[in-house]
Amino acid sequence: MSATATIETDGSAILTLDGKDHKIPATNVVTTRQRIRDLVTEHAARTGEPQKLSAHDESGSWDVVIHPDGRTETVNPFELPEPAQDPATPEGAAVPVLAPLPSRREARSFLVPNEAPEEPPQQGFRAFLSRAGIKIKPSAAETSERQDTMHVSQHWPGLRVVTVANGKGGSGKTPAVVNLASMFARLGGAGVLAADVNPFRGTLGWRTQQGPHEATIKDLLADIDHVLGPGALLAEMSKYVHHQTADKFDVLRSQPHLLASAQRLSPEDLDNLVAVAGKYYRMLFLDTGNDESDPLFERIIARTDQLVVATSTRKDRAEGGILLLDSLRDQDERSARLAREAVVLISVADKSATQADIREITEGFAPLCRKVVTIPHDEAMIDGWLKHDALAPATRRACLAAAAAVAQGF
Repeated sequence: MSATATIETDGSAILTLDGKDHKIPATNVVTTRQRIRDLVTEHAARTGEPQKLSAHDESGSWDVVIHPDGRTETVNPFELPEPAQDPATPEGAAVPVLAPLPSRREARSFLVPNEAPEEPPQQGFRAFLSRAGIKIKPSAAETSERQDTMHVSQHWPGLRVVTVANGKGGSGKTPAVVNLASMFARLGGAGVLAADVNPFRGTLGWRTQQGPHEATIKDLLADIDHVLGPGALLAEMSKYVHHQTADKFDVLRSQPHLLASAQRLSPEDLDNLVAVAGKYYRMLFLDTGNDESDPLFERIIARTDQLVVATSTRKDRAEGGILLLDSLRDQDERSARLAREAVVLISVADKSATQADIREITEGFAPLCRKVVTIPHDEAMIDGWLKHDALAPATRRACLAAAAAVAQGF
C-alpha cells in the first residue's frame, strides 16, 4: 500500500491515503510532516499492512515505509542493487558503479526557508526580564496567543463564508458575528463583510456602528446588476455598507422596523449576496434567522464554508443548537460534514451561571462538533453598540480563540 503527500510553503498539505484526499491546514512544515506521518501510521496500524509514503516539498522528495508497529524505514531512491561480477574482471578488482544523477525535483535544495526567529516575550514579567537583557522564552499563554493570532491573520484563496446559526432566538448569534468579524478584520486586514440575513427584525444594525446613510441589504440587492457589472468600483460599496471605523469590517444591515414580509430574502438573493462578497471581500459572515425550514436557510447552509453554532448557558438555547446539528447530520453528506466540523460558541450572558452550568453545556456539545469555545460574561456584550476595545481582556482573548478555531476549519 502507498500514500503520497504534497506540502506547500505555508505548511498546508494534501495527503492521498487509500484513495482519499486529506487536507492538512497551514501551520509549519515541521508540524505538517509529523501530522502526515501520524496519519499514515494510524492507517498502517488499522490495516495491518506497511505503507509506503512518497512526499515532496520545497526541499525535495523523500520516501519512507511505515510499518503497523510504527517503525519507519527510509527508502533511498538512488540506491542500486549490488552488480553481478563480470567474468572478464579479475577477482578483487574494483567494479565502478555509476548511479543515476538525481533529478532537480529529487535533489536537495539549498534554498530551504528557515524557521522564523522567535520574538522575545511582550507580556508579563517575562517581558520585563527580556527588556533588561535577559534571554527568556515567552510563556505558554503568550505562545498560544501568538499561534491563534497567526491562524486568524491568514488570507485564503477565494471567498470564505461563515454562518452563525441557532434555531432559538436570543442565543447570541449577533454578538458572535460582530466579535468574529472584528477579529478577522483587525488581524487579517480589510475585506470582511458581515450581513444580516435575518428577516425577523435582525439586530446586527443595532449592535454596530451606522455609516452616514440608512441603506440596507435590500438597497444593495435592488442595484445588483450594476454592483456585479464590470463597471462597478469598490468605492461604490460605501453607499450600501456601514463601515466599522475601529473594528475595520463592513456591515450590511436589515431594516428591523419592517415586517419580515417586507424584506424577506429569497435563495436567489442569497446567491447574489455571496457573488457581491466574492467580488469585493475575502470573508462573509452571515447573521441568520431562527427558521431552519426556510428555503433561504437551506441555501445559506449550501453556501457555507464554516458553521458556527451560537448558544448561551441557558438550556433551551443549548438545546436549539444541538437540534440544529442533529438536523444537519440527517441531511446530505455536505451538511453532515458542516455539523461535524462546526465551532460552538457558548456566551455566558447570565452572570449567575456557575462553572458547573458552563461545563454541562460544554460537555454536551463536545462530542458533536470540532471545537467548543466559551466567551465569558461581559457587560459590554449585553446591549448597544458592540465594540472590541470595550471588552474585558479575558473576553478579547476568548474571541481570539474562537476566531482561530474558525480559521482552522478553512
